[in-house]
Amino acid sequence: MRVEKDYLGEAQIEDTAYYGISTHRALDNFDVSSQKVNIKIVKELVNVKKQAALVNVKLKYLDKEIGQAINVACDRILMNEFDDQFVVNRYQGGAGTSTNMNVNEVIANIALEGLGLEKGKYEIIHPINHVNLHQSTNDVFPTAIKIASIKEIRNLADQYAELQATFQKKETEFGSVIKLGRTQYMDAVPVLAGQMFGAYAEAFSRDRWRIYKVEERLRTINIGGTAIGTGINAPLKYTFMMTSMLQDSTNIGLSRAENLIDNTQNLDVFAEVSALLKVAATTIIKIGNDLRFLASGPHGGIGEIILKDNQVGSSIMPGKVNPVVVEMAIMNAHQVMSNDVLIGDLVKGGNLELNAFVPMIGETLLESLELLTNTIDKFNNKCAKHIDVNRERCLENLEKSHSLITQLITLIGYDKASKIVKEANQRNMRIKGIILENGLFSVEELETLLNPLNITKPGIPRGDYHE
Repeated sequence: MRVEKDYLGEAQIEDTAYYGISTHRALDNFDVSSQKVNIKIVKELVNVKKQAALVNVKLKYLDKEIGQAINVACDRILMNEFDDQFVVNRYQGGAGTSTNMNVNEVIANIALEGLGLEKGKYEIIHPINHVNLHQSTNDVFPTAIKIASIKEIRNLADQYAELQATFQKKETEFGSVIKLGRTQYMDAVPVLAGQMFGAYAEAFSRDRWRIYKVEERLRTINIGGTAIGTGINAPLKYTFMMTSMLQDSTNIGLSRAENLIDNTQNLDVFAEVSALLKVAATTIIKIGNDLRFLASGPHGGIGEIILKDNQVGSSIMPGKVNPVVVEMAIMNAHQVMSNDVLIGDLVKGGNLELNAFVPMIGETLLESLELLTNTIDKFNNKCAKHIDVNRERCLENLEKSHSLITQLITLIGYDKASKIVKEANQRNMRIKGIILENGLFSVEELETLLNPLNITKPGIPRGDYHE
C-alpha cells in the first residue's frame, strides 16, 4: 500500500493501482452501478493529454524528459495496456472531474514507472502540475466527448449507407411485383413492392444525410478555455497549437470556438445531435413495424414478405419463428428516443458558466450512437439483405381486394364505383367479375386499365366506358 494526500486528507492506495487518491475517493462516492466510464471517452481524453504534453514541451512549459515520459504513457494506454485502471463510474458528479483525474493519475504513474520511479512520486511527475498543465476538466472533457462522438457518427453514417444500398437493391429486385397498398391498415390502391422498398431506401437516405451533416456541429471545441472559457492559466499559443495538434492526431477538421465561454457553458450541440438520432430512430420503428406486419402469419396473417429465420421463436409452440431482429431494432430505437429525452433535460439543466451534467450527457449520447450503429449493422445483415417477397400471396391479396376499382373512378365516377364495390361485397365476388358482368369494359380494356404498370404510376387511365 502507498499513502497519497489531497486537500481532504490521506488515503491508502493499493500498490498495483495506477490511479491515485482522487480516483480512490470517486470510487467510494459514486459506487452506484456496474457501469464504468465509456472507454472511448477515456481514450480521447488520453490523446488530449498526449497532445498537451507535446505542445507544452514545444513551448518550454514542460521538461522534455517529463513530456516524453507522459507521451510514452499515453501511447501505452492507447494500445489498451491499462484499460482496467479506468474505474470511475459513469454516474458521477463534478462535471467529469473524477474521470479527468483518473486519467491524469494513471498517466502520471505509468510515466513515473517508465522513468524507473515508484508510483505516487508526484513531486517528479504530478497529475495536475504536469499531466493536466494548462487544462481544466471543463475544456478537455467536452472536447474528448465531441471527438469520440464524431468517430461514432462516421461509423453510423457508414452503416446507414450500407442499409440504404440494401433497400435500393430490393427496389430493383422487386420492381415488377405488384401488391396491395394499405392506409390505416385497410386496403388501398396497388403499389409495386419495389416502390415500397424504394421509399424505405429514401427514408434511410435522409437519416444518413442528417447524421453525416451533424458531425460539423461537433467540430467546434473549447480547448484552451480552461475553467469557464476565459482561458485563465492557458497561454494563447498553447490554445491555437492544441487545436492544430488535435486536428492532426484525430484526422478531424476541428476548430477553436470563437466564443469559448459560450462553448463551455452551453451544450445545446449535444441535444441537437441526439435529436437527429431520435428522428432516425422513428424511421427504424416505422419501417420495422411495417416489415413485421407484412411478414405476419405467415399463414394466418398478411404473409406478403418473408423474413430470415434467425432463431426458434417459442419454447412451447413448435415451428414458430419470430421476427426477432426487427423487434430488437425497434426496442433499441425506443431506447435512443428515451435517451434523447434525458439528454435534452440535462442540457437545459446547466447553470451559469458550466453544465455539471456533462458526464451523463456524453455517456448517453455515445450510448445512443453505439447502439444505433450496432443495431443498423444487425438489422441490415440479419434481416434487410434477406427479405424476400411472396409473389403469389401479393397477387392473391390484391385480387381479393376491391381497391382496383380506384383506377376506374375517372372513367365511371365515384358513385358508380361505390355501387360496384357494394355489389361485390354482397355477392362475395371479385371486382373484375362484376365489371365484366355489367359490360362496363371488355376483357381487353380491363386488362389494359388494370395493368400493374398503369396502376402504379401517375396519370389518368384511358378507355371506353360503356353505360
